Amino acid sequence: MPAMPDPVQQPQIYLITPPVFELSRFLKDLKVCLDRVPVACMRLSLATEDEDRIARAADALREELHARDIALVVERHVVLVEKLGLDGVHLTDGARSVIQVRKDLPEDAIIGADCRASSHDGMSAGERGADYISFGPVGDAALGDGVQAEDDLFQWWSQMIELPVVAEGALTEEHVARLSPFVDFFALGSEIWEQDDPLDALTRLHKAIG
Repeated sequence: MPAMPDPVQQPQIYLITPPVFELSRFLKDLKVCLDRVPVACMRLSLATEDEDRIARAADALREELHARDIALVVERHVVLVEKLGLDGVHLTDGARSVIQVRKDLPEDAIIGADCRASSHDGMSAGERGADYISFGPVGDAALGDGVQAEDDLFQWWSQMIELPVVAEGALTEEHVARLSPFVDFFALGSEIWEQDDPLDALTRLHKAIG
């Protein structure tokens, strides 16, 4: 079972699936991207609550990703981690459920916590056992409460906290270049999958990493 890679000097790519996709077509696009751009981790982030649909997608992605030693985490669905042989879970409620999930999952399971733009939530999640913290949206996205994760949050985190940090949400090449000195991972989803050529979009964002 792949683990979340250790942070390195240069940020790594963390992919997020679209909320809805046709599996065979998405796998084709994904394989093309994985053949050309190094990826550290992927998050299965489906809008559906249908366990069968999630399981089918997870099985196909796990086979492709684990063959390349890339970790696969699922968003929110803690109970599916062991059931589907996944590497961990990405929690969307900040630090709230980290302690319980840490107890429920195997010791080596990856637990990520989406902490929006709250350094307090990030520190709390880390203290409770999260393996990485995600802040975002970084760019202008009409999501959640509209609060963006500013550059100074990542700068402060990189100086004060050792826990790996992920930047995500409406990322542009400019954001990636500017934040590269301060983050461990860039999480990319709609930035690439909504484009006509996902590989081209991913390549341009990857090249922007300083």
